[in-house]
Amino acid sequence: MDQRRRRVGYFTLMGVCLALFVGAWAVVRHWSVPAAVAMCVAAVFALIAARFVGHLRDPGHWWSRGGEPPAGR
Repeated sequence: MDQRRRRVGYFTLMGVCLALFVGAWAVVRHWSVPAAVAMCVAAVFALIAARFVGHLRDPGHWWSRGGEPPAGR
């Protein structure tokens, strides 16, 4: 996964997370508090998924091969 796709995936998941939190407590809580809580739980899992997507390693990078970083890093 290249850096651009990783960044797009990360910010997409973070946007979903933010939309779930804001939607849960600004709109949904007026009709159903348990549904708002469920949306927040889903947002927490989206946050965790965003963390993993944002920290994926590319197979061609030096840390995937093991060993020392290139000079100048």
